[in-house]
Amino acid sequence: MAPGRGEARLPKGKVYLVGAGPGAADLLTLKGKRCLEEAQVVIYDYLADRSLLHYAPAEAEKIYAGKRSEEKALSQDEIQSLIVRKAQEGKIVVRLKGGDPFIFGRGGEEGEYLKDHEIPFEVVPGVSSAIAVPAYAGIPLTHRDYASSVAFIAGHESWEIDSPISWEHLTRGVHTIVFLMGRRNLADNMQRLMISGCDPQRPVALIRWGTKGSQETLVGTVENIARLADERDFKPPVITVVGEVVNLRENLNWFETKPLFGRHIVITRPRSQATVFARAIEDLGGEFIDFPTIEILPPTSYEPLDKAIKDIESYHWIVFTSVNGVKYFLDRVLYLKQDIRRLKGARIAAIGPETAKSLEAIYLRADLVPREYRAEGILQQLSPVEMRGKRILLPRAAEARDILPKTLREWGAEVNVVGAYRTVGAKSDGEWMKAMLQANKIDLLTFTSSSTATHFAALFPNQRIAEILTTTAVACIGPITQRTVEEMGIRVDVVPRDYTIVGLTQAIVEYFGRQQAIA
Repeated sequence: MAPGRGEARLPKGKVYLVGAGPGAADLLTLKGKRCLEEAQVVIYDYLADRSLLHYAPAEAEKIYAGKRSEEKALSQDEIQSLIVRKAQEGKIVVRLKGGDPFIFGRGGEEGEYLKDHEIPFEVVPGVSSAIAVPAYAGIPLTHRDYASSVAFIAGHESWEIDSPISWEHLTRGVHTIVFLMGRRNLADNMQRLMISGCDPQRPVALIRWGTKGSQETLVGTVENIARLADERDFKPPVITVVGEVVNLRENLNWFETKPLFGRHIVITRPRSQATVFARAIEDLGGEFIDFPTIEILPPTSYEPLDKAIKDIESYHWIVFTSVNGVKYFLDRVLYLKQDIRRLKGARIAAIGPETAKSLEAIYLRADLVPREYRAEGILQQLSPVEMRGKRILLPRAAEARDILPKTLREWGAEVNVVGAYRTVGAKSDGEWMKAMLQANKIDLLTFTSSSTATHFAALFPNQRIAEILTTTAVACIGPITQRTVEEMGIRVDVVPRDYTIVGLTQAIVEYFGRQQAIA
């Protein structure tokens, strides 16, 4: 019914039906990422990697729609009504669906419903699990010597009722058969294939959580795969591939041979700084668990930092002890409309290569980067005699170790320590993490600073943290963080020689290599 005179008409929003891809977050399309960045509402499924939600604005409404077989979730009708209702409020809605929206994703139904309600929409295709998951298991669905045809089947449909599938033609006329969502009906589907003339010894592969670090692959035959799956307690989500191409896995299994494959590694550093580390873990086949224990916030007052920036020409040295210090210092320089060329009279020290690299991003080269990436390393490369009478600025965290300013002052320098940012505890779910640790679902816990470790421990106020980590390996980026962790009574298993993310990643690879050799 049309609105009456004087009655406001809400502007219609828009809906994007976005394919989230097969599981691995980095297989999202560029357009899918762009849609998430513009979203005001995200309605997502169980199979959509939740780390993709970080692309959406923090203020965007995020609604879980379920779609896991054993859980109570919104019905399809409820989901469609929800999408329309949010769009009618004038919002940009992203319907984030695992795989591709139009490959067994019910995207067609949702599109029709939106059309019926005159809601504008676009479909953003995703990398379908039907093709990506076998590829990550080393199984090409087509091959010049073995398969020139492939069929995709919804494996969860009951075969006891009249089936729209011509099983005889499927068995005899298609070289590769891919079942999606078929774990529950696996035995029935394999039996129907054999009844329809399929060779019982035809190779079959089941791939669980494909494209992720937790991927598992089970190989058998049409005759025995259901029994093998039951014996292994092989649970959904599963893709089933039937055909001779399964045998090619012996030569093409590229993903499961990566050095961190199957390892679940927790990243506790702030989400805004976790990307490089997470990508390194994924590139090596591992699965990262994003569990930030700290957040980086502006200082409670910018006044000391602002004053230092306005007096910047009076300083002989500016010492940056973190990437965050660089970021917040330079952000404030821009905010105050100061000219970066005013730094020309000061020498610059960076505590390590990552901090130096953040300076180089704005074409500033550090005069001093110590061989040992900590405060003691900076002091080793400075001369007490040369520091006497010098004015030194340290823009850093409001709470930090005192050894650097204390020693410089003892040498006769005038040191101005200003809080460029604050480190506070993140609102992470300690009970969830405790359950994951106690269930042995985590292989390695990483700490990239002392603050990540202390705030992690603060999530368990009524229990000694060492008691929770009895079976989980721990990695620290350097000796300062190591000392903090060991003072909690926790054994540290990994400390790199090079106190950087690259060095830490390499040390983790070496650690698990030794563990595998022992096993």
